[in-house]
Amino acid sequence: MPRRQMNVTGAAEAPLRAALRELRTTLDVPGDFPAAALAEAEAAAREPRLPEEDATDLPFFTIDPPGSVDLDQAMHLARRDGGGFRVHYAIADVAAFVTPGGALDTEAHRRVQTLYFPDEKVPLHPPALSEGAASLLPGRTTPTLLWRIDLDGEGRTVTAHVRRALVRSRVRLDYEEAQRQIDTGTAEEPLALLRDIGKRREALEIERGGISLNVPEQEIDESGGTYVLAYRAPRPAEGWNAQISLLTGMAAADLMTAYGTGILRTLPTAPDGAVARLRRCAKALHVQWPHHVSYAELVRSLDPAEPRNAAFLQECTTLLRGAGYTAFTGGVLPVPAVHAAVAAEYTHCTAPLRRLVDRYAGELCVAAVAGREPPEWVSAALDALPKEMAEGSRRGNTVERECLDIVEAVVLRDRIGELFDAVVVDVKENDPSAGTVHLEDPAVVARVDGDGAPLPLGERLRVRLTEADPQRAKVRFTPA
Repeated sequence: MPRRQMNVTGAAEAPLRAALRELRTTLDVPGDFPAAALAEAEAAAREPRLPEEDATDLPFFTIDPPGSVDLDQAMHLARRDGGGFRVHYAIADVAAFVTPGGALDTEAHRRVQTLYFPDEKVPLHPPALSEGAASLLPGRTTPTLLWRIDLDGEGRTVTAHVRRALVRSRVRLDYEEAQRQIDTGTAEEPLALLRDIGKRREALEIERGGISLNVPEQEIDESGGTYVLAYRAPRPAEGWNAQISLLTGMAAADLMTAYGTGILRTLPTAPDGAVARLRRCAKALHVQWPHHVSYAELVRSLDPAEPRNAAFLQECTTLLRGAGYTAFTGGVLPVPAVHAAVAAEYTHCTAPLRRLVDRYAGELCVAAVAGREPPEWVSAALDALPKEMAEGSRRGNTVERECLDIVEAVVLRDRIGELFDAVVVDVKENDPSAGTVHLEDPAVVARVDGDGAPLPLGERLRVRLTEADPQRAKVRFTPA
């Protein structure tokens, strides 16, 4: 999933959309699915491998961005007798549709993850599965990996279990509608409990020293040939929803580590220099960061609706650099085994329609609960998965960077020569006169090239726009 969410609105024939279409042809982005993979997907959609257990009596619901149809997760939340909560979290069972070693599996390993462009996505699996038979769309009976996680009154995990089961989602909500129902008190209990459980899990995150970045989404609106780039702050319901996914990823990591075989999402602790750089950025952006306040405390205190806070939170994503996947067997855990931002052992397992590794993590958890060996196709792929995921992540990051460059070039193309207030957020080690600036308005991050004088890292700087070329996806500034 992208670190910096972007969404574009406007007509399909608009110049921005045309530039994005061309970008997809110039990058190493997978095109149409091979005929054999499509045929397998169509056949699997008609006859998936179905589990014996039927859990369609539970009224599941989904919460996703507006218009989403590739729905990986559905949930049902309830109170437990005697106190606490029960979380049922259904994850799309991609293995029910994909035959190991087949054309569809081979293509998934080539793609690794869904690629997100501001105007559309390049999916990991054919739409017949990702937007059809395997998606947890309302009114359909779907095979899933069904998690049951019992929590105590503080939201701590008591027990966690996963097995295969058929489920049926009743309602598809977007974040705005879910938030409206919760805020107005009109939400039924399974949805209303999302706030209760989400807040408790957020409190536990603070207790263990974890941090969730509420990074704003960049929205690009085209109207009458004019482009506007701005930030949209996430709603509280998005954070509570993310806490359910984090809860499941931590439970999955616990199962795998106890089992002795698995794959973890790891992130080393950020070096002191990276945090010091953010302190300089905070100062330049007028974000108050007292020395006695930790990074985690600061991030939690910021209102992402404020433009300066939104800009700072975008820069905080640099602390996620170095995240990766590490497989282990024989009970020998990797070092480090912890994800520094989660402040616990953690794995990706809740988005198998959009991320290859999640299918394997899910299978390992099912095997762990059953007390049996993982399927041979899982064991055979485990050693190669971290490298595959790293390569897929690099491709996704390249797509993200190139999309940002195009979007910003389109937004600024008619403003060559104008002056802007900016903050220097990065300086090249081998050329301190070149680096990156974050504009205050519009919401743009772009390259700045000086005349030989070192750039003032973390300081405010008046810059002049010298280049904004959508065809070359380039935006450049010089110190004014």
